[in-house]
Amino acid sequence: MSVTQSAFKIVALPAEPFAPLFELDDASLTARGMRRCIADDPTAYPCRVSLDNAAVGEEVLLLPFDHHVTASPYRASGAIFVSRDAVRAEPAVNEVPPQFRRKRLSVRAYNRDGDLIGADVTTGDALEACMSALLEVAEVECLHLHHAAHGCYLCRVERADAARGA
Repeated sequence: MSVTQSAFKIVALPAEPFAPLFELDDASLTARGMRRCIADDPTAYPCRVSLDNAAVGEEVLLLPFDHHVTASPYRASGAIFVSRDAVRAEPAVNEVPPQFRRKRLSVRAYNRDGDLIGADVTTGDALEACMSALLEVAEVECLHLHHAAHGCYLCRVERADAARGA
């Protein structure tokens, strides 16, 4: 007997909204609750646009980001890193970025009202099966991936057929 899994599409953040922030001086960034950093560790600055770690020496911003804007009690924001020269990642259908394979991840399922209706914690090697299982639930509109340990938002995940316009 074969098991059918829902096809998924990982959706990175676009680079455009962040580009002007790199032109601000450090005092202006601080006034907005942001910080400029120079990556000094090849695994410590995961960019939410490129879905890869910033290279050592690369300029990144650490900033607050509203990743789940909703009228429900589950509205959420958190700190993210964005690399100055990041190009938006466009993973293929059912493709998981290599960076995600190295971490324990929290997978959160939301309905169209923005309510959390399912969640799981998984390792990178079991991520596809976890996401597919949550997407099999008809009420699930999208998933959010977070680092399990620190809770940092990584990206949005949609059913492949719903992600065409993303």
